[in-house]
Amino acid sequence: MRIAVVDVGTNTTRLYVAEVHGDRVARELTRKSRVTRLGADVDASGELAPAALEREYAALDTFAAHLRVEGYDRAVAVMTSAVRDAANGRQFAQEVAGRYGFEVHVLSGEQEARLTYRGATDQLAPDPAGAATLVFDIGGGSTELVIGRGPEPDFHVSTQAGVVRQADRHIHDDPPTPEQLRAVAGDVRAVLERAVPLQRRVRPARAIGVAGTPTSLAAMAQRLEPYDPARVHGYRLSAAERDGIFERMAAMPLADRQRVPGLHPDRAAAILPGIVILTEVMRLFTLDEVEVSEHDILRGAALHYAAG
Repeated sequence: MRIAVVDVGTNTTRLYVAEVHGDRVARELTRKSRVTRLGADVDASGELAPAALEREYAALDTFAAHLRVEGYDRAVAVMTSAVRDAANGRQFAQEVAGRYGFEVHVLSGEQEARLTYRGATDQLAPDPAGAATLVFDIGGGSTELVIGRGPEPDFHVSTQAGVVRQADRHIHDDPPTPEQLRAVAGDVRAVLERAVPLQRRVRPARAIGVAGTPTSLAAMAQRLEPYDPARVHGYRLSAAERDGIFERMAAMPLADRQRVPGLHPDRAAAILPGIVILTEVMRLFTLDEVEVSEHDILRGAALHYAAG
């Protein structure tokens, strides 16, 4: 089956097309991404803003045009934090279904976490000793933390920590002041500590980070120009590398961050809160490094919906 998945996120909207045979991805055909900031100000206003919707529809128009040329057997749109939190989120989902003909799913936090875990681990051999794997997805409006010891997770939580949400709450200067960045860290730390019980804050055998913050950091650490998914996937990002990048970028205005090798200019506005969230996740689980993965909710959704 050729399946198309559109991931409508709080910060980024992405298109993924793959050939799925049985329970495996046989071939990845398309990966496209647009930073739309659909969830800008949702935390404060409770609604998707008209300007954000215009940006979103422009991205979806482009993706729909691509799909008309490439073709597909099934097209699914999955929508996450911004849409499920917004008062007008369901109306937007219905509009997307009617306008583009996509099969639309507004995911719960649990569904989002499970699809992320499946995408990140579907090619991994289970640890023979039954050791735990942590998968975390730093999104625009939420961060998902999932722990498992095989194909199925046994703990998952979707938290209200996201690069757009925390930036809207705390960052008001360019570059952000140290006090603003400390406010992001304090907010995120409190959110994560409320969400993850003490008995689950155990260092896992394997920790896998997906989505824009870890992949951007892996690209920046290697100064990749242009971005190379093959060199990002599987990269082991150390805490020292993370901190070095953060220290350099925290003093830069946005215009300078947009020119940093390895960082897409559209991600420059959200990278600092993203690094803070990554730091707090690593602190919570006492991690010295994380494995960066290109396999995420897109792959998990393709496998899940291709099966029925």
